[in-house]
Amino acid sequence: MKIGVPAETRPAETRVAATPETVKKLAARHQVLVQSGAGAAASIPDDAFAAAGATLVGAAEALGAEIVLKVRSPDAAELAQVRPGAVVIGMLNPFDTANIAALAAANVSAFALEAVPRITRAQSMDVLSSQANIAGYKAVLVAANTYQRFMPMLMTAAGTVKAARVLIMGVGVAGLQAIATAKRLGAVIEASDVRPPVKEQVESLGAKFIDVPFLTDEEKEIAQGSGGYARPMPADWMRRQAELVHERARLADIIITTALIPGRKAPVLISEDTVRAMKPGAVIVDLAVEQGGNCPLSVLGETVVRHGVHIVGEPNLACLVAADASALYARNVLDFLKLVLDKDDRLAIDREDEIIKATLVAHAGAALK
Repeated sequence: MKIGVPAETRPAETRVAATPETVKKLAARHQVLVQSGAGAAASIPDDAFAAAGATLVGAAEALGAEIVLKVRSPDAAELAQVRPGAVVIGMLNPFDTANIAALAAANVSAFALEAVPRITRAQSMDVLSSQANIAGYKAVLVAANTYQRFMPMLMTAAGTVKAARVLIMGVGVAGLQAIATAKRLGAVIEASDVRPPVKEQVESLGAKFIDVPFLTDEEKEIAQGSGGYARPMPADWMRRQAELVHERARLADIIITTALIPGRKAPVLISEDTVRAMKPGAVIVDLAVEQGGNCPLSVLGETVVRHGVHIVGEPNLACLVAADASALYARNVLDFLKLVLDKDDRLAIDREDEIIKATLVAHAGAALK
């Protein structure tokens, strides 16, 4: 089959959906068409793709393949070049109904990889985890670069410098990686999450867990989360958490917020009153800024100073580590491809498969989500 890998056109999107490593495996059985320049922003030159067995083509030919591999959903101009009946695989934002309707209208079979269920069989295809891991790592480095003091404790002839105090809000994949990275840099770390099972993980990485007691059975049940994600907590619990977070935030030098709820606006974790109470020169990195932000003062795509606090609103931190982000994403895509191709390398979409069922958002002219 012809498998196309077009260059990403979304502003600031530096990743690519295939690498020489994955192209080499695909090219042994398929014709792989890579748009010239597709990997440039991820430090992958055209000749590396060619050496791996790809054919370098223009955008129209890459988008016109039978299977199109993308990082982000194709825009209207790209979608016009995708052939009817083709398969499009990428992070297609399954909660964007207008985008899913456009994919359906183009009569393509579209797979949104963000919807891969968090089950053991699908771990190697979990793009959200692979990219969140990178975002958590980079968030700490961005924070350290913005923060105007040292991260570790230093004892010098001129005196002792205290270690930075880092508060991590939301302890999913990104939060855990942020804890691990901040620990390597010598910070003192606290972390908060609505899900009690993560306490053990937090403490195993050397951070202190901020525990908000549950007062009702309903709070305990909701706090277990769903599918690896947090669920919206009752208002009274959120109030108690906000009070405790406010006190810890006043002492923090760096706060990294990572809390997301799929398909919903990100919860507000750091209020303006809390920002106002923070130390001058403190830093907030808001990883949820694209979904409305965990801090209402965050500005998408900008670093702003509010009440003396630096608030970083970089929307896609994985794009700042484009080479490794692309490598991990491409492996996710390669493993997903095995589900839609049979042993004879022909297209075979088994709609009874739970992973296929979860990720197929448009098929045969119909929107499925």
